[in-house]
Amino acid sequence: MIQNKKSFTVDELQKKMEYYCVYQDRCHQEVERKMTEYQLIPEAKEKILLHLMQHNFLNEERFSKSFARGKFRIKNWGKQRIVRELKFKNISTYNIKTALKEIDEQDYLKTIFKITENRNNSIIEKNSHKRKKKLIDFLLRKGFEYDLIFKTVNEIITT
Repeated sequence: MIQNKKSFTVDELQKKMEYYCVYQDRCHQEVERKMTEYQLIPEAKEKILLHLMQHNFLNEERFSKSFARGKFRIKNWGKQRIVRELKFKNISTYNIKTALKEIDEQDYLKTIFKITENRNNSIIEKNSHKRKKKLIDFLLRKGFEYDLIFKTVNEIITT
């Protein structure tokens, strides 16, 4: 069975990509991946990318800041997890550092303490060493720093 794919002009695709970027902040990698669906020639891709950057539809600094804020506030990710995910999206080191400044240090400490307490209350394990191990593993997956994890876990669980 042959699929009939609709063909678009460069201007139509440019509008589609504008809407794609307006809906949610995007990084270059996401936009390029979306454009590969349309099988564009390299010159057309470049033209559209340039247009998106010139008209501020595509801004990696803005993307990295909103990504860091969102993942921290909504998913309670730690800084290491955010950095890892931004690197995976090919975001520059400068933009990653700028994004991490969006996270307030007091909120960060309150969050790790709150999620550690919540997780501790949901763990059934009676053995304090196993309980600590489970908490530490959970916080490492969330992307928090080792020293902060151990300090928080030791405050919450007293042996």
